[in-house]
Amino acid sequence: MNVDLPIRAETVVDLRAVRHNVALLAGRAAASGAATMVVVKADGYGHGALPVARAALDAGATWLGTASVHEALALREQGITAPILSWLDTPAADFAAGVAAGVDLSVSSPGELARVSAAAASAGRVARVHLKIDTGLARNGCPPETWPHLVKAAAAEPGVQVVAMWSHLACADEPGHPSIDAQAARFADAHRVAREAGLDPMRHLANSAATLTRPDLHFDLVRPGIAVYGLNPVPQAEDLRPVMTFRSSVVLTRRVPAGESVSYGHTWTATRDTTLALVPAGYADGVPRSLSGRMSVWLDGARRPVAGRICMDQFVVDCGDHEPDVGAEVVLFGDGTLGEPTAREWADTLGTIDYEIVTGMYRPRVARRYVGGTP
Repeated sequence: MNVDLPIRAETVVDLRAVRHNVALLAGRAAASGAATMVVVKADGYGHGALPVARAALDAGATWLGTASVHEALALREQGITAPILSWLDTPAADFAAGVAAGVDLSVSSPGELARVSAAAASAGRVARVHLKIDTGLARNGCPPETWPHLVKAAAAEPGVQVVAMWSHLACADEPGHPSIDAQAARFADAHRVAREAGLDPMRHLANSAATLTRPDLHFDLVRPGIAVYGLNPVPQAEDLRPVMTFRSSVVLTRRVPAGESVSYGHTWTATRDTTLALVPAGYADGVPRSLSGRMSVWLDGARRPVAGRICMDQFVVDCGDHEPDVGAEVVLFGDGTLGEPTAREWADTLGTIDYEIVTGMYRPRVARRYVGGTP
C-alpha cells in the first residue's frame, strides 16, 4: 500500500471519535443534571487543544478545562468563548490577562486568592474563581484546616465571584476503592462550610472514571479528560473510541541471511533468511527505546515484530518472507479494530498508563493530521 506520508511519522486524530466520546460522557452527566467540562490541558492530551475543544463543544460539552492561564488564553485567542477553568499556575502567571479574558481561575490558598484579587483590580473586572479543597490527594488544593479561612476570605472579597468549589479524586479508576467515598464525605463537609460562610458555589468532583461509574458524584459539573480521547480509565467496557493513530512508513527493505544481527548491541539475530523493513521513527519521535524486543507493528495486514533495538531515528521490522513496498503504511498504534497495537498495549508493556503514551506524541518531527471534521 503506497501512502502519502510525511518524512518521518504522523499522528492521525479522529475528531469523529472525539465527538462520539463527548456525546457519551455528556449524556451520562446530563442524566444526573450535570454539565460537562472537557479537559484539553497539555495540548489536548497530545491531540491538539483547539480542534478537540471545538469538537467537544459541538458534541455537548459546555465548559473547557486547562492546566494554565497560558493554555486558556490560547483558546480565547482562537475564538473560543465557552467558560474555561485554569487550575494550576505558577506565581509568575498573568492572572490579570486571564481575568480580562473571562477565564475562571482556581484558588487553593489565601495567598493565591490575594493574587487573583490584585489581578482583578488590575484588569478592572471581577475575577471568577473556583475554590479547590484538598479531599485526600495531597497535591494542590486547600487543606481542610485552612478551608474555613479561605471561604470566609473569598466571600468577603469584592473583586472575586466564587463560581464553584471543586476537588479531585485519587482512586476513581478503581471502582469501590474506599478513598472515593472518604473523599466524597470530605467534599460534602467542605461544601457545608462554604455555605455557612455565605457562598452558594457550583460543585465539581468527577473525573473521567467517576463520570462513568459514580453518577452520585456528578453534582453540577463533570470534568472528563482521558475518556474524551477514547482511552478507558475503568475496568468495565465502555463505548469509547480511541482518537489517535500513530503511523509511519517503510523507507527501505532488504533481504538478510540467517545469522545476520540487527541494530545496536546485536540483541537480535535472524534465525532464518528474512526480509527487514526500515521505519524512520525512533525514540526522538515518541517510540520508547524500552519497547525494544517487546513491540510489533501493523504492516500490510499483519502484526510484524520489531527486530533489535529501537534507535533515535529508526527501527527495523522483521517481515519474514513478505516484502512490503517502500512507502507502505506502518501503524505503531491505533484503535485496535484491525488488530494493530494500541496505546493501552504500549502502556501495559511499559508498566505505565496510556495517558503518558498519547501526551508524549507532541513531537517536533511528528506531524499531526485531523480526520472527521475541520480542525
